[in-house]
Amino acid sequence: MSGLYLAVDGGNSKTDVVLGTADGHVLGFVRGPTTSPHSIGPAGTLRVLDELITAVRAEAGLAPTEAIDVAAVYLAGADLPVEVERLHAAISGRAWSRATIVDNDCFALMRAGTSLPDAVAVVCGAGTNCVGRAADGRTARFVALGPISGDWGGGHDLAEHTLRLAARGEDGRGEPTALSAAVAAHFDRADVEQVSIGLHLGEIDPLRIRELAPLLFAVATAGDAVADGLVRRQAEEILGQHRVAAGRLGLLGVRHALVLGGGVLHARHPVLHDRVVAGAHAQAPLAEIGVLDSPPAVGAALLALDALGCHPAAEQRLRASMRRLVPTTAVPAVALGNVG
Repeated sequence: MSGLYLAVDGGNSKTDVVLGTADGHVLGFVRGPTTSPHSIGPAGTLRVLDELITAVRAEAGLAPTEAIDVAAVYLAGADLPVEVERLHAAISGRAWSRATIVDNDCFALMRAGTSLPDAVAVVCGAGTNCVGRAADGRTARFVALGPISGDWGGGHDLAEHTLRLAARGEDGRGEPTALSAAVAAHFDRADVEQVSIGLHLGEIDPLRIRELAPLLFAVATAGDAVADGLVRRQAEEILGQHRVAAGRLGLLGVRHALVLGGGVLHARHPVLHDRVVAGAHAQAPLAEIGVLDSPPAVGAALLALDALGCHPAAEQRLRASMRRLVPTTAVPAVALGNVG
């Protein structure tokens, strides 16, 4: 058997683990819960990874003594260099492989979206993040700690601002907007005031506020100026992240990939997508823009293959295998014990 690798894409809601060979064949794939140390702590991260790696080795039929050459582990919550260093030390200490790579999960997403050595990835899902890399190995990233580090945007922020604008448009503090009637109807209330009261009294689950992001795009698409303004702000934030990351790496004037990922961008809402594409080409005319259409776990696996120095044909084989294994996000998760 050719060299073996483990690849981990650990997001805020799920973790995908791939075990494969250096020639691009996938021997095992499992999915489990989050491994973000911000959510479950570093010890919880190790426990979940340990169980998932045990499961994927069993699925692949590996003997207990069969060694893995490299583990490429990309985790949400590995934001600061000190966090990456600590996670690297802890994961290396588990001896899952001869060599270990640890970094933020955005790098896996970026690699899944492009083979170009110069690239930037902007993620807009529940929240936002951005990373970049240059062919010479330099990287660019943001602190990405939420509002305390200046972050704004993503589905959760958009949903909360949608509710706020709807309430202000209804009571006169803000501009009139079709968001008011749309939000009230979404929650089956007479008006937004009753929605606010229902949330306050616990009659409406606060988590349902997150349902408002798709509603925002629908109202903006119908031509509402207030909703459109909020979408415009999100586009400007995405473009700002790309501009800064690409600028730090000297990529604004050269060919590079811009990979767009996360649920908000993957939806390709024209009111957002068209602005992002036009704005990115205005600030970086040679940028090659694409919306990620592969699971980020593919990128983690490709980074493992890159570390093994594999032939380019292995990439195509891996991508084809993963398309068969993960045709949708509806992959059963591995049942784990208590990881809290």
